[in-house]
Amino acid sequence: MQYQHPHTVSTDHFEVIEVDSKTLFCDGGGVALGHPRIYMKIEQDAHTIVCPYCSRTFVCNTPH
Repeated sequence: MQYQHPHTVSTDHFEVIEVDSKTLFCDGGGVALGHPRIYMKIEQDAHTIVCPYCSRTFVCNTPH
């Protein structure tokens, strides 16, 4: 799966991460050029959320 956040100007493809919880955080991967840790919640009817900093896409595998 390839996705690019609409507000990101990079043409690189971004990482897709499968998660088991609809509540999560992203810090850019913990690398030297990461970003501040932000907490996100995948909406009830959705299965994905995109980090507004780094465009990592989180996909929830749980049905609830």
